[in-house]
Amino acid sequence: MIGVVRVVTLADPSLLAEHGNLISSKYGLETTSRSIPDQPFGIHNDETEQIAVPKIIELAEQFEKDGAKAVVISCAADPAVAELRERLNIPVIGAGSAAALVAQGLGLQTGVLGITDDAPQVVKDTLGNLLTGYAHPRGVENTTDLLTPEGRKQAIEAARSLLEQGAQAILFACTGYSTIGLADVLRAELGCVVIDAVEAEGLFTWYAAQTLSVGANT
Repeated sequence: MIGVVRVVTLADPSLLAEHGNLISSKYGLETTSRSIPDQPFGIHNDETEQIAVPKIIELAEQFEKDGAKAVVISCAADPAVAELRERLNIPVIGAGSAAALVAQGLGLQTGVLGITDDAPQVVKDTLGNLLTGYAHPRGVENTTDLLTPEGRKQAIEAARSLLEQGAQAILFACTGYSTIGLADVLRAELGCVVIDAVEAEGLFTWYAAQTLSVGANT
């Protein structure tokens, strides 16, 4: 079982399971998703990230106690990832670093699409000189805004602006874009390479799971 930590409070079971289901469908991994409490708008600035960190740590530690083979922190800021790698004895995968590492592997100039004032530091550090630009959809202040038709429309326009700046790929610096299925929309409407952060975290989790499976059989 792979534990998926959602950094927004979600009462709807289908929304809660969305990222885990995407990972399961693409990579054949069994996932269980849990969300942090008392943060209905998720992480959208430094303050909300600081508040979320101890909650993320608590959920991840519980996943390990429950037998998870790896834990995914499904947030592009990689909150608590460094701390958890010191605490846990299982792999800890962060969405932001995973997506940026995929971009590095492709070697494409990359435009970052987020919901905060700037790209997450882990994404900027990992992309280095492949970072072409950053865009924030107009009127989108937190992940729940992406669930509206206007939020979706503005996200498409922001992605278009990054391509006009010379980006060869679009990287999602918010896993909420995965929740609304924006990757397939951009691939179809704009014909661009899209690095979906949830797909990327799933890829690294799949690799970790394969490695653990091989190690258990040797």
